Amino acid sequence: MSYRVAMDIGGTFTDVVCYDERSGTVTASKAPTTPGDLAEGVFAALGRVVDDPAEISFFVHGTTQGLNALLERKGARVLLLAGQGGRDVYQIARGNRDRMFDLRYRKPAPLVPRQDVMEAGGRLDYLGRELVPLDEESVRAAGRRAREEGFDAVAVCLLFSYANPAHELRAGEILREELGDDVLVVLSHEVAREWREYERTSSAVLEAYTGPVVRRYLARIERRFAERGLAVPVHVMQSSGGLVNASYAMRRPLQTLLSGPVGGTMGGVAAARFMDRANAICIDMGGTSFDVSLVVNGRPDVSAEARIEGYPVLMPIVNLHTIGAGGGSIAYAEAGALRVGPESAGAVPGPACYGRGGTRATVTDANVALGRVDPSWFAGGLMTLDVEAAGTAVATLADELDMDPLLLAEGICDVANAKMAQAIRTLTVEHGIEPREFALVAFGGAGAMHAVFIARELGISEVVVPRFPGAFSAWGMLEADVRRDLTHPYFRSQDTLDGPDMSQNFVTLEEEALAALSAQGVPGERRRVEHAVDMRYEGQDYTLTIPLRDAAEPAEPGFLETIAARYAEAHTGRYGHATPEAPVEFVMLRSTGLGSFPRTAAAGQEAPEERAAYVRDVIFDGAVHSTPVLRRSSLDGELAGPAIVVEETATTVIPPGCVATVDPNGFLIVKVNL
Repeated sequence: MSYRVAMDIGGTFTDVVCYDERSGTVTASKAPTTPGDLAEGVFAALGRVVDDPAEISFFVHGTTQGLNALLERKGARVLLLAGQGGRDVYQIARGNRDRMFDLRYRKPAPLVPRQDVMEAGGRLDYLGRELVPLDEESVRAAGRRAREEGFDAVAVCLLFSYANPAHELRAGEILREELGDDVLVVLSHEVAREWREYERTSSAVLEAYTGPVVRRYLARIERRFAERGLAVPVHVMQSSGGLVNASYAMRRPLQTLLSGPVGGTMGGVAAARFMDRANAICIDMGGTSFDVSLVVNGRPDVSAEARIEGYPVLMPIVNLHTIGAGGGSIAYAEAGALRVGPESAGAVPGPACYGRGGTRATVTDANVALGRVDPSWFAGGLMTLDVEAAGTAVATLADELDMDPLLLAEGICDVANAKMAQAIRTLTVEHGIEPREFALVAFGGAGAMHAVFIARELGISEVVVPRFPGAFSAWGMLEADVRRDLTHPYFRSQDTLDGPDMSQNFVTLEEEALAALSAQGVPGERRRVEHAVDMRYEGQDYTLTIPLRDAAEPAEPGFLETIAARYAEAHTGRYGHATPEAPVEFVMLRSTGLGSFPRTAAAGQEAPEERAAYVRDVIFDGAVHSTPVLRRSSLDGELAGPAIVVEETATTVIPPGCVATVDPNGFLIVKVNL
């Protein structure tokens, strides 16, 4: 067995990348996604890159099943079991407003209505000591109701269960006795063993809401693999950027919520490593959305908590910022001004140039009107674009705004580029990060078409377009590690800190992490564990996560001074200031087990073919430029702009004044004239 295969299952296409360990070659393809039975699309895609599926030694994929269920509000019916007196915690949520000056702001509607929340008697104190025994009859009553009324899942969140899970564990036993395996039972301390009652409840509800959909999907994929005699274990990308096998993902389905988009970030980590770059901004521009993520010091930018669709979730998650800007984003007039997105033409009817009935101008239509797309070889020749329909759609909007059609077409692209540049600033400038110190890694079907223009907006001097940019998220999954994240609440002031005790807690977490990696099939020599501690200044509410050298470091002399200095440095980097003389507090211990697989090679560059395909007129900055249109496989040496580079999964636009080269890894490097 020699094939390592990764898949990114999207709404329209299933992208697949295959690495042949014998030859060191990488191939990519895609097949239409089959919404009725995603497994059909999976095997159709496999057939395009692998002759004999029995030779697959490793398989990983990203899925948006859980995320789609949340976005479309098609998740499970959930019964929430709260502690006595805590029935309204989930409904009340937090009292803050996310958007202070939005007069139409509404909090997201709870996924569990109040009538579906029940209470369980019993109480622990903040240290986890039992004050009142668990009322087991109230738990059985919840189980009976869930069975009789046809609930799909039960989420249990009892007060202070992060400090002592005994009551939740017993409640879980009772519920499983009452419900069997047909109803998913979620215990909040297993989802997020962290403080903050509402956030922990929200995390448990999200897992219960999306879990049944994910479990059914993964079970079906594994069953179909078994039916075809494939013994290879199925792995799934997590929102943290790590991998787990399908059996674990079925137990902790919330971890897969953002598994599709995160693959691109891990590809960015690998690309940065291949090019010996420390920092990269990853942009994934598709037909509907634009995703931004960061690679900082060679690592993905991961947070310990996030908000998804307005719901807080406590789990390690790659920081992704998404806006409605893609090739299908519709341009329109509002109050005499040009607007672009977030509404998208989607795949059907799609942009006007697709010839599927679309009549409104989109970003793709604007690029076609400007000559920046090869209409006869779009998506590797899978489609022939209707240039006249694109021009008509742009001209119709131009008449409404009393503008020249070509100037409007450039204006549509400029507005979209400005929106995408602002999305990047949200993750960089607003967090004290200078984007000019980063390379811009562009992928997705439309990312390379706009990357240089976005880089100019931000003062970034280098754009990187990897091989197979349309399938780059799938390739990134082949570069990810198996990952397990463990936490342990540890509330201590600096005056009460016991360094050896903290160290021993880390040793215990490390043993658990290594055992978890072993259960995932990771060989001993490929396992490692990283440790960190959540800290804050005394009187603060939120924390920063500070890495440690190893589990033994807290027991060393001078640890308090060292870790306080690291915290001050991190605080300055995040907020622009620090108070070194202020006392610090410790809140949470974090240990991350990582198991590495053999790395793939970069995609490499094919042997150069004939250099130029043809020359066409392309509009840049209001002027017509005679521009060569070349196949990416033909590139050799330097390529001065203007130029259009086409390949099976994307188009790269190189404006005048920019110079592109192909590096030994097969990456297209564009030096941007600022």
